[in-house]
Formats: sequence, C-alpha cells, structure tokens
Amino acid sequence: MVATLRVVLDQVVAPTDRPLAEASRELARALVAGAPSGCEVEAIAPSGGEDVAQLVPGLAGVRRAALARRELSGALQFGLATGLGAGLIHSPSLFAPLVKHDRVHNNDQTVVTVWDLRPWEAPAELPRAVVAWQKAMLRRAVKYADAVVVPTHSLASRLVEIAPQLRDRTRVIAGASPLGFSVPSDEIGRRRALDLPEGFILLSGGPRSSEGLDAGLAAVAASGVDLPVVVIDVEEGHEPAVVELASAAGLPERRMHVRGSLDAADRGAVFGGAVAFVAPSRRAAFPWRVVDALTLGVPVVAASSAIHDEVVVDGGVLVSGADAAEVAAAMGEALARGLGSTSAAERLGVLAGDRGRSFSWSGAADKVWMLHAEL
Repeated sequence: MVATLRVVLDQVVAPTDRPLAEASRELARALVAGAPSGCEVEAIAPSGGEDVAQLVPGLAGVRRAALARRELSGALQFGLATGLGAGLIHSPSLFAPLVKHDRVHNNDQTVVTVWDLRPWEAPAELPRAVVAWQKAMLRRAVKYADAVVVPTHSLASRLVEIAPQLRDRTRVIAGASPLGFSVPSDEIGRRRALDLPEGFILLSGGPRSSEGLDAGLAAVAASGVDLPVVVIDVEEGHEPAVVELASAAGLPERRMHVRGSLDAADRGAVFGGAVAFVAPSRRAAFPWRVVDALTLGVPVVAASSAIHDEVVVDGGVLVSGADAAEVAAAMGEALARGLGSTSAAERLGVLAGDRGRSFSWSGAADKVWMLHAEL
C-alpha cells in the first residue's frame, strides 16, 4: 500500500510572498526526492496559475480545487467545504483545510507551518484582512491541526505564548536557501543589469519599524566604512521611505541603491557583490536573508535576538544593546572591525559558510516525513 503525502502548494501556483513561494517549492521538491520506500507526494493547489507538475517534477498527482487562490483562502478561513479531501496533508503555511478529521481511524493528518509572528506582534504593519486571516487560521489550527511546524525553538516558545493549546503539537523544522543557491557565473552581468556597484554593504527589508532598517543604516553610517549600500526586498512604493531613513542616519542618497524582491539567481549575484550583510531586525520571523548570507559565506553582523542567536550561533557577529541606538552603535563597531582588514573579513566569511551548511531542504524534508510517520 502506498502512503501519499499531500502538500499544499498555493504559493507555487499563485505566489504572493517570494520567500514562502520558494520555501513551498523547495520543500515539495525535497519531499519528492527524499520520499521513503512506499511513499509518494501529491500536490494540492487552487485552480489556475502556474503548472505545479512542471515546477515540482516527480509528483504523483495534482489535485486542483474548484476555486482560485483568493476564493479558496476565504473558504479555508471559514471552514467551508473546498473539495480538497483528507489524507496526510502538509502545508508550508497556514493555508490548509483545517477541519475536523479522524487521525486515529482514518489516518487523516493536517500539519501547518508558521514562519512569521508579525500578525500578532506588529499587526499595524500589515493590511487588516491579512491579519484577520492569519489569526483566524491559527485559531483553526489550535482546534484541528495535528502539528504546527515552526522554524526555530525560540519562535516555537513565542507561538506557545500566543496559543498555549499548541504546546504539545509544535515541531521545529528550519527552512533553507533554495537548493543549489549560489553566486551565478554571470554575477557581474546580473549586477550591471540591476544597476548595482561592486563591493557594497547589503541589508534587507523596508521602512516598517519591525524591520529595524533605521538601526541597520545607522550602524553602517557609524562604522565609518565608506562603501555603497544596497537594500533589497523593499516593497514597491517604499523606496523613498528607505532613502529617507538613510538620510536621517547620515547616509547620502548617492551611496544608496534600493531594490525590490529578487529571484534566486539575481539574489545570489547581489550577495556575490556584498562585502557584508547587516541584519538589524529582531522580530519573531525566520530570517531568510540571513540564511542566504550564511549559505554563501558572506560576513554577517546581526542584532542579537532570540531568532538570530539560534540561527547565526557562531556564524557571524551578534551584538546587543538596551535600545535601537545602542544596537546601531554596536553593529557599527562590529562592522568596522569585521571589514577592518582582509583577514578579518575572510574569517567572518569562513564562519558564515560553516554555519550555512546547517540548513538544507533535504534535511527539512526528512524531518517532515518523520513527523508524519510519528503522527
């Protein structure tokens, strides 16, 4: 008898969040590649959108809902019938049919994933509809999920504070950079196409307070390192606000290069031109770009937080402070030391690369298979 793991791939079909779309695709590919004997992987997806079978080769099948992603999202929020069926269901997000099911007699399982707690910790930064959907789906997870996956132990602890009923159902499985993520051979051409200089300090995020970009830019200014500054993952329309933050920190506009969300190849090229990655955010969310930096051996200077301490460990410089100003000053000093000599920068690069090898989607897939076997 074949056991079929059914993976929800709404983000692969109709992506709304690049990190989540990448995570969904990469996890599904790794689950297919690492399927135990007698097991297979099937996709669950909304109607329309991308060809899932082409993006995730090796699937045993694709079950399409009658509804497009937006309508399906609403149906799931209110627990309405979606036609997605039952069985062993794994979702890389909260997007799943969280309804009453029988795990004991029918072997039905539903496992969902939480990567970011901003809807609970900084709801004002998100559209109300997004916050309402996330909170509603977590309430449904409390009632119906057999397990909730989170990427770090610290995030698990925080999630249990928000939903104590999940204490015995949380499982930690970290994410990773895309399989084969590297600096592409045409990196110089890609950076030129993006109109970026060579040799810069890299940051990620936007002007929202939980991103900590103001502290990160202040750290760059305080370091005294006179290099261009590149900020990626800036939402469209937020570029002027980022430039304003830089100006307030003492960084002239001529040094600033603000870009949006990039695909893996362009992102690899950007990291290939970076001399250091500065990570100032301390919110409870998996730090995808920190993991990218570690994977490619880019020196990391990060604000100490429960998440960063667990992810970076000894792979970079972690600095703390009583407030944003102290953190910025400490990160500035660390950045100056780390880039003060070629040997210092090379040492940080080696430490980053060593730590980066701890993250892989194949390892994550193995843990997912084990989780469903345990359930």
